[in-house]
Amino acid sequence: MDDRAEAEAYAAADFREVNEAFVERLLGLAGPREEQYVLDLGTGPADIPIRVMRRRPYWRVTAVDSSQAMVDIAAKAVAEAGLSGLIGLIVSDVKSLPVPSSEFDVVFSNAALHHVTDADGFWTEVQRVARPGAVVFVRDLARPCSVADAQRIVDLYAANESDLLRAEFVRSLLASYTPEEVRLQLEAAGLERLQVVMASDRHLDVFGRLP
Repeated sequence: MDDRAEAEAYAAADFREVNEAFVERLLGLAGPREEQYVLDLGTGPADIPIRVMRRRPYWRVTAVDSSQAMVDIAAKAVAEAGLSGLIGLIVSDVKSLPVPSSEFDVVFSNAALHHVTDADGFWTEVQRVARPGAVVFVRDLARPCSVADAQRIVDLYAANESDLLRAEFVRSLLASYTPEEVRLQLEAAGLERLQVVMASDRHLDVFGRLP
């Protein structure tokens, strides 16, 4: 979302319920360990890392987004939450991260994979930056069977959002991957240990620990 109007519309949308559900699932997968180096791919307005830090104050989060406009919004939110020293923000392509290999104990991503045209490159980079034994948790939209199905999902879950956000939601659904496509991506990247399941009528989850 390089366009500032799109970034602001996304940041203004009410994702509290789905973001809190994501954090609950993430923390359940990561377990109770306090000190973790954590990477968020496609952080958007940084609502999820802020929620994570409130629950796990000893974690250290690096949050990445390819959009300067979105990172500007995220930086403001992080500062207002008093977490500027604990959540680092980077503008970067998620397929070419300016971080060392084997750096992170937890790698997560919410609603970013469908923005990536080279999904194989995304998963290769996940494998590179994760430490042995790292937890990986990626949640994304799952592509519906038709445009009509996509519109039905938008009408059901985003009826009160702006026209701009609703249009972007339809585009995102149609640009997303199916579970089988994601399984093939993982196999190509050597990450076939990760599980892929449908988490809702519009989301798929990829999760597991690396060897």
